Amino acid sequence: MRWHKTILSMIQQRQDKKVALAVDTSTNEAPSLLINNIVKLFEQLKPDTILVQADFKIRSISPIQNNMIKYQTHGKSSYTLVLEWAEEENIDTLFYITDVTGYFSEDMDKVDFELFWLVPDAFLPRVPFGKAIKIA
Repeated sequence: MRWHKTILSMIQQRQDKKVALAVDTSTNEAPSLLINNIVKLFEQLKPDTILVQADFKIRSISPIQNNMIKYQTHGKSSYTLVLEWAEEENIDTLFYITDVTGYFSEDMDKVDFELFWLVPDAFLPRVPFGKAIKIA
């Protein structure tokens, strides 16, 4: 449960930053209660956070207050479009809730913003860039 304090502190430290929270919606087997609680935490602490729902494509981009997460059942995810969107939108910090089993563009080897992978799984995979944080 130490991750709670870590995430809380990270949100508080970024009050003056442009922040987005992306949710990998590629499977309906995700721990939805945990994910909903994290979304609510962002909503309460940083209400100007942008919520991005994506699987192999971006499904929606909305204010964090419109936080009805719609999960898919196909299990396919790609992170490239969300990472490119964050770059285009000049996002300072992107938090991405995912198991990190999706795909990246082969020519993407870094991003020019802070990136935190929030992994709701007992296994913490290695990430190509950014920092992975286990939230399970």
